[in-house]
Parts: sequence; C-alpha cells; structure tokens
Amino acid sequence: MRWKMTNAVPQRQPGYYAVYLKVAAGDLSAQQLAALAELSRRYGNGTARTTAEQNLVLRWVPRHELHALWKDLSAINLGEGGANEITDVTSCPGTDSCKLGITAAMGAGRALRQSLLDMEIQDPLVKALHVKVSGCPNGCGRHHLASIGFQGAAVKGDQGHQVPAYEVYVGGHYEDGDFRYGQRVVQKVPSKRVPEATQRILALYQEQRQQDEPFHLFVDRVGLKAFETVLADLRGATPMADNLDLYQDWERMEIYKLERGEGECAV
Repeated sequence: MRWKMTNAVPQRQPGYYAVYLKVAAGDLSAQQLAALAELSRRYGNGTARTTAEQNLVLRWVPRHELHALWKDLSAINLGEGGANEITDVTSCPGTDSCKLGITAAMGAGRALRQSLLDMEIQDPLVKALHVKVSGCPNGCGRHHLASIGFQGAAVKGDQGHQVPAYEVYVGGHYEDGDFRYGQRVVQKVPSKRVPEATQRILALYQEQRQQDEPFHLFVDRVGLKAFETVLADLRGATPMADNLDLYQDWERMEIYKLERGEGECAV
C-alpha cells in the first residue's frame, strides 16, 4: 500500500510506527481535530506532534493497526499518501492573517498543490522534491530551504497598478546531512503563473539531468541562467484589460494592492 510506504515510518521500537498525516495547507477543521484526538488514543499513545512541513505525526502505532488507522483517517479526509513529497506543499499564512504579508501565500500553495497532483508525477527523483511558499521576505514558509521556493513580491503592471508576484529560488536542500540555501533566479513571476513556472522547472530538470542526479546538484551544474531562460517569458504583465486575473491574487476578487504593517513576526 503506497500510503504505508510514504506515511508510516518504523520506530526504533520493534513493531511500532510513527504515522505522518498529510495536512493540506496545514488546515484542520474542528471536526477533524476531534476525530484525531480519538484516533490518537485508539491507535497511538494519545498524543500528536506537529512537523515543520505543516503535518501531524501519530506515534506508537502498532504494525497490525496501520490499515485500520488508514481507513479511519481516510474517513476524515486525512488518509492521503505522499507525506513529505513534492505534492506536500507548505506555505505561510501570507496576507490571509499577517500584515507583513505581500502575497496570498496560502492560496498560491493550494494552487501549486493541485497543479502537482494533476500532473500525477511518477518520477521518484521529482517526487522527492520540496515546494514551499512564503508571502514575504521574512521566509516563514521556509522557501529558502525548498527545492523550488517562492518568496512574495510585487511587480509593476498596467497604468500604475501592481501585480502580485514571487521571486523564485531553486536548489535548497536540508536532508541527508547536506544543508544548503536555495539560489535566487533573477526573474520575478506573477502569482497566477507560479504553477506554470513550477512545471517548467520540473520539465527542465527531467530533460537535462544526468542519471540519478539530485535536483540540488543539477542546479549547481546547469547554473541559474538555465532557469532564467525557461522562465523569462512569464515575467511580463499584460495590460489589465487583456488579463484582469493577473492583477488579482489567488482566492481574491479585488485588484491587488501592496499594503504592509505590523504582522505575526513583529509580536
């Protein structure tokens, strides 16, 4: 079962597993939380831990209870496989709740997640990548550590209007004892073009990588110019009359305007 392969990790204690719950956008409903409390008591040790990937972990789950736990998790929409893989996109709250936010990072994260799910990625080297979104330079979404990271920004558009956008980072890595920050690509990409930008980066990697070459080493070898080239035509903002959607952030109806103030990071 794929879920067991990606979401269940054997503990040092024989016969027990730590189970990762893939929580889309880090959001849980009150009903899900109540159900999880019961499941943690039924299958684990009555506790749950949060992770830096905005997921949850249930520990001390006996091996013979894994299938039953998965069925109960699926009943509350938390049985999705692929924890810590490329479709497990993380983001900060952005303009949803933080006044320091420049862009609607959670909306961008949800759009990225759906785009990646629709791709039905089977390539194991691509599956292993991490995509992260921060709504401003403070980097609460940890975009600077991602394989492909996006940092909230804004670019000039039509008739003095602004377009929500992202700076692009590639090549971050934090696993297997090899830690490195991502490198910034010169072009900023309008927010609504972030899913396409991600698809182009993945296509470049699949087309030009050497055999079994990890993405962060691929970035080192081909250099930032290769990424700047494939993203170059996504940067420009068309006139508002031709593409109103470009001037609206994800999950927003109003025309974008950069506004900042004290936010969560300033507390």
